[in-house]
Amino acid sequence: MNANDTNKIIYPELSYRITGFLFKVHNELGRYCRERQYAEYFETLLKENAIAYKREEALPIAQIENKFTNIVDFAINNQLLLDFKAKPVVSREDYEQMLRYLEDASKYRLGIIVNFRNKYLRPIRVIRADS
Repeated sequence: MNANDTNKIIYPELSYRITGFLFKVHNELGRYCRERQYAEYFETLLKENAIAYKREEALPIAQIENKFTNIVDFAINNQLLLDFKAKPVVSREDYEQMLRYLEDASKYRLGIIVNFRNKYLRPIRVIRADS
């Protein structure tokens, strides 16, 4: 990776820290907990490191009266969205859901989907198309 590639990464420092927390959660809790358990521990790490976040953040759609149709697990530092999964496979629908979250919450450019059920953690970065 050269210096120019580093400039292309959205929120590199925050992404690196968040990814480190995700690996810590996965390494310490293993792969057979529930999403909520992973989220609880992850939230503890955010608090310990004084990172601003909102948990279970509603992302309203302007055209729909019900403002709680989209709820993301974490909105971190007004910069990225994080969606936790604990299932055998992340599906195309999960990816499309994150894209919808990013489009509906237009101030966010980056989303990360993380599936803790995998033997090896592989966070999936999703970038809003107009970024």
